[in-house]
Amino acid sequence: MKTLFSLLAATLIATTLHAEPKKLLVVTTTTGFRHASIPTLEKMLSQLAKDSGEFTVDFVQQPPGHPATGFPTKLKKDATDAEKTAFTNSEAAWTASLAVVLQKLSPDNLKNYDGVVFASTTGDLPIPDKQGFLDWIKAGHAFIGIHAASDTFHGWPGYIDMLGGEFAHHGKQLSVDYLNQDATHPATAALPKTWTVAQEEVYQFKSYDPTKVHELLVLDKKPEAPFTPGHYAVAWCKDYGAGKVFYTAVGHREDIIDADPHLPNRINSIEISKAYQQHVLGGIEWALGLKK
Repeated sequence: MKTLFSLLAATLIATTLHAEPKKLLVVTTTTGFRHASIPTLEKMLSQLAKDSGEFTVDFVQQPPGHPATGFPTKLKKDATDAEKTAFTNSEAAWTASLAVVLQKLSPDNLKNYDGVVFASTTGDLPIPDKQGFLDWIKAGHAFIGIHAASDTFHGWPGYIDMLGGEFAHHGKQLSVDYLNQDATHPATAALPKTWTVAQEEVYQFKSYDPTKVHELLVLDKKPEAPFTPGHYAVAWCKDYGAGKVFYTAVGHREDIIDADPHLPNRINSIEISKAYQQHVLGGIEWALGLKK
């Protein structure tokens, strides 16, 4: 019996060690405001995948033709007819190229992945099959939303219901004390009871019901003047059918995302960046079913 038990244990260990890594599709396209920190998020997610060995990442990235940061260029009011025509043609070409790259979110292509990350996506993205995308998550796959993922698809109730909340607005960046609501969850296990971040942009939400999610990080006062007591969501997770959803609003500033000690104009410490990376990694691991 002892020999049989040892053999079974060895087989289990070998299977675990040689398990195929999960596959994540990371989407960083935007049709609204584009965060300057998106390349840093891409770099962080690639590094987390490499260091953990638990998953791989493929990207759906922005096609050329729109500004690298900020809002898309608008047609000036005094534009000539020729400028109007050129602008219209340019936007049509860009929208078509965006639709092409987003074909990776088609139900057929999603069969190749275990989860999707929306990393500071914004606006209405022309994904090929909206209901098919939600059905894919419900069938037992992972959705991870970072920062502006909640500023995406404002006119799509199904997406907002899946995510659990919708970006309403934010005030000026400020120092903030995030309250850890679950010290056992992989996304918050490495964080202290009160996680103080020196400076960050803090989202406030609408279409949010705390009874329909499992809260991970919250604030106990309004994150803008007047700083009145209250209950404000920051990060949460939830089941969605047989799938799992993790969202964190943290991740606006590059010096939160990137632990590079040589990053210029750093306000947040390297320790805060490392804690943030563990926060995101834990959320990914939970959503993929790698950690309970």
